[in-house]
Amino acid sequence: MSGDWTIRAAERRDVNDLVKLEVAQFPEPWTKGMLLDEIENRETRRYTVALDESRIVGYLGLMFVLDEVHVNTIGTLPGYEGRGIATTLLEDGLAVAKERSITRATLEVAVSNERAQALYYRFGFRPVGVRRRYYERTGEDALVLWADL
Repeated sequence: MSGDWTIRAAERRDVNDLVKLEVAQFPEPWTKGMLLDEIENRETRRYTVALDESRIVGYLGLMFVLDEVHVNTIGTLPGYEGRGIATTLLEDGLAVAKERSITRATLEVAVSNERAQALYYRFGFRPVGVRRRYYERTGEDALVLWADL
C-alpha cells in the first residue's frame, strides 16, 4: 500500500474500467478484446491495477520477452495524476521483473508526452531511437526508451 491506494493483479472484471482509462488517456486506446487478451495471458504478461478503495485509479501492463520487459501501457485516471500512482505501479512492476532475472526494460512514449518521459527518466530509461509516425491516429513519433535493471 502506498498513499491511499493498493496494487493488485488486474482481473477480467476490471476490463471496462481499464477501457475507460485507456479512452481518457490515449488517442489510440486499447480495445476491450485487446485488454482481455493481455490480462489473461499471465505467462508473458503482467497487468496490475491501483485501487483507491474500490475504484481503479491506475494500471500497468508489462510484457516479458526473454530477458527483457516491455512496458505495454501505463495510465492514471484523470484527476489522479501527480499523486505517485504511476511511480508506485512502475516500481512494483520493475521489482517483479528483477525477481524474474530480467535485465533490461523498454517502452515507447509519444514525443509530446513530457510528463511520462520525466517518470521514465527517473527510473533510468534513456532514449535510444525514434519510431516515426508510430501513433497512427495522430501521426506522432514515439521515443524508444531503454533501461538497464
